[in-house]
Amino acid sequence: MMTTAQTNPMTGINAYGKELTNEDIDNNIHRNFVGGLWEELGQLQCDFLKKQGLQPAHRLLDIGCGCLRGGLHFINYLEAGNYYGLDINSSLIQAGLIEAEKAGLKDKRPHLLVNDKFKLDQFGADFDFMVSISLFTHLPMNNIIRCLSEARKHLKPGGSYFATFFAAPTSAYLDKLRHQPGGIVTHYDLDPFHYSFEELSWMAALSGLEARLIGDWNHPRDQQMAAFSVR
Repeated sequence: MMTTAQTNPMTGINAYGKELTNEDIDNNIHRNFVGGLWEELGQLQCDFLKKQGLQPAHRLLDIGCGCLRGGLHFINYLEAGNYYGLDINSSLIQAGLIEAEKAGLKDKRPHLLVNDKFKLDQFGADFDFMVSISLFTHLPMNNIIRCLSEARKHLKPGGSYFATFFAAPTSAYLDKLRHQPGGIVTHYDLDPFHYSFEELSWMAALSGLEARLIGDWNHPRDQQMAAFSVR
């Protein structure tokens, strides 16, 4: 695991500035901290990427990997050394390493990085696939643009970056939105955030990427899916 010690910029924006204690991790608090639905959402995202063409020999980057809710499934599926995960919260990465060891996946050699600026250069690799589940839902626009801009530098030609978001009916939609199923209430300028696909496309264009709407992918809390590729 590679770590860069920095002040967590998400403090005051969302809950991910909070570091969990060892006792929290021992009690599996991390599983609920990242939204629960541990098995359901973990399997769902792996099944989705496999349908999009992910093969064991591909190199996958999981941006906002947390404590490896989806990562455990990806690590198990991919060839050894082909899973890369990045998160801002070092305690979640610690919890993920424990989860991977308990699952007997230590020999699959996952690469995990703690970084608060999406500095992917430290991996020294380019990727066939990237994925972010429940990341953009917790980020303001500037952070999403930073993420997309850094991702573009390391996305292989023909590669795809899949990311979920809460969809708004129009751009600059200032009212609250309740999403069904799940009942999550989102906001324009508070966590959890909602965006129109047009706003996501604009952010992608600023970052040198093209956006494509996939939409519904059976997420139990109505997060929609978008795909990004190099322009």
